[in-house]
Amino acid sequence: MKVLVTGPDGLLGSNLVRELISRDYKVVAFVEKNKESKTISELDLEMIQGNILDQSDVLSATEGVDIVIHCAAMTNMYPPRLEMVNKVNIQGTENIITAAQKNGVKRFIYVGTANSFRSGNKENPGNELNEYAASHYGLDYMDSKYKAQLLVLDKAKNEGFDALVVNPTFMIGPYDSRPSSGEMIRGVYNKKVPGYPTGGKNYVSVKDVSVAIANAITKGKKGNCYILGNENLTYKQAFDKIASCTNGTAPKLKFSKSLIRTYGKGASIFAKIFNLNPKITHELAILASETHYYSSQKAVSELEMPQTPIEDAIHECYNWFIENDYLTVKKS
Repeated sequence: MKVLVTGPDGLLGSNLVRELISRDYKVVAFVEKNKESKTISELDLEMIQGNILDQSDVLSATEGVDIVIHCAAMTNMYPPRLEMVNKVNIQGTENIITAAQKNGVKRFIYVGTANSFRSGNKENPGNELNEYAASHYGLDYMDSKYKAQLLVLDKAKNEGFDALVVNPTFMIGPYDSRPSSGEMIRGVYNKKVPGYPTGGKNYVSVKDVSVAIANAITKGKKGNCYILGNENLTYKQAFDKIASCTNGTAPKLKFSKSLIRTYGKGASIFAKIFNLNPKITHELAILASETHYYSSQKAVSELEMPQTPIEDAIHECYNWFIENDYLTVKKS
């Protein structure tokens, strides 16, 4: 069986294609044109270059494919409003869906985000029955991922398209070449994290997410969504775990909600004036001061998703950084 994966060289894609190859699927990796995909270049797979916004490229890539797993997305959160984010995440998804339908793809798996559902607290975490509640953040990334999810679900409901959605939380693990989530680990190790905010979120091993997605090829239900997560942790708990796993030092200073939001607002203004790309913005500061907790009970039950301790994922990311000289030097 042949499986096409878009965004195959990101954190999730790099782990997912390895999981698929281990199950003897024939993997087709759809990568950006003229991009060096170092994390997957030596794997036994077919690599096709193309532009997700070019319908002819997408149509060609999906020809003869049985399964499409659409991981590719533009995750930029600064500036908060960016038209290219909408084009890639919405139009790009629509292009992939159209091509998959024309070429008779048997199943389409869209990788969304848990933010497409209202989050909760530890006593009552968010689940797949919750409505979308993130529009007030003013982030095109979140809004566009939700709109793309609606496109997929509409095709499944009204056109009989065999499609489903998986919604990962905050993934950690190896092959984080950008790096993305691994910046938290680098930050703690290099003592670049001055303090911790009052909020929290759900963390998950990227390998567990990969297993769940691979299982969704045969186990997932058409037209359903599955939140793929594991541990709900405060930022203090997360930083403490990272420090313990890396022999680093966890930040001790607690940032109040008002302090981090004021700092984030100032950072956004400063970045706009001097055309910078800030690590913290007004929108991200608001998110960091809230709890974004989720339940993955449905995915564990229906997709047989593993629940590996997040310490294992931290160790794997940390060790990969060491082996590839990413721990102190950021790669491009």
